Amino acid sequence: MADATSFTDLLRRVRGGEQSAAAELVRRYEPEIRTEVRLWLRRRHPHLRRTFDSMDICQAVLASFFLRAAAGQYDLEQPDQLLRLLVVMARHKLSEQVKYQQSQRRDVRRLAQVSPEHETAAIGQASPSEVVAGQELFHELRKRLSEDERRLADLRAEGQDWAAVASHMGGTPEGCRKKLARALDRVSRELGLTDVGAE
Repeated sequence: MADATSFTDLLRRVRGGEQSAAAELVRRYEPEIRTEVRLWLRRRHPHLRRTFDSMDICQAVLASFFLRAAAGQYDLEQPDQLLRLLVVMARHKLSEQVKYQQSQRRDVRRLAQVSPEHETAAIGQASPSEVVAGQELFHELRKRLSEDERRLADLRAEGQDWAAVASHMGGTPEGCRKKLARALDRVSRELGLTDVGAE
C-alpha cells in the first residue's frame, strides 16, 4: 500500500510539473526503457543496432509520456502499469524508426556508429530529466490545443476522472478520452515527438 501511495504521489507531482518528481521518475525507469530498446533490436533487427541509440529512443518516449501525462491522458495506479506503458511506447517508437530506415532504403552497414559525445535526442540535446521536465514543451502543447481540448486537459490535470470530465464537457467518458487522445496525437506529431502515445 505504501508503494502504491508513493507512486500515486509521484505521478501527481509529475503532472504538476515538479522537476524533482520528473527526475525521480526518469531515474527509476530510464534504465529499463534503454534495456528494452537494446533487447528488442538484438532480437528483431540486429543489423540496426549501430543505427539507433537507446538514449535517443528513451528521451523521445519520456518526452511524449510526460507531455501526455501532464495533459491527463493516462490513468495509472501501479508502477508496473507505467513500466508496461513505457515499454510499449518504446517499441512503437522503434517500429516507426525501422520503417523510416527501410522506406529510405538506407544501407545501415555504411552508417558510422555515433560516439557518446555526439548523441542527440529527437527533440534536442539534453538529458532525459531536462527534456521531460521542461515547461516550454508543455506550454507549446497548450498553445496548439483548441479551447475545448485545453479544458479537457485541465480537468484531467485537476484529477477528475473521465465520468466527471464528461459531466462538465458533455458527451460520454469514452468520447472525452478519445478526443483528448486524438488532440495529443496531433500535437505530438506537430512537435516532432511522433505518435508514440500508447493508450
